[in-house]
Amino acid sequence: MVLATLDFGNAILLFSGLSFLGLGSPPPTPEWGAMVADGVLNFNYWWIGALPGLAILSMAVGANFIGDSLRDFLDPKLRKEL
Repeated sequence: MVLATLDFGNAILLFSGLSFLGLGSPPPTPEWGAMVADGVLNFNYWWIGALPGLAILSMAVGANFIGDSLRDFLDPKLRKEL
C-alpha cells in the first residue's frame, strides 16, 4: 500500500512528461503535460503553463508525503511506545 502511493507520484510525472512530448492521449483529451506544452507555445501568458505545472508538482509531492506518512504509521519499528 505504501509503495502504491509512492509510485502514484512517479506515474503522474511519467504520464505528464509523455503528454508534454506529444506521446499522450489525442488532443481533445485534457492532460496536464499537454497543457504545459501549450504554455510553452504561449510564453507571454505564463499562467497557461505554470498552473498545470504547479498541479503536477503538488500532486506528486502530496502523494509522496502521504506514502511517507503511511510508512511511518505502519512500520512497527518506528512506532514509539507510550
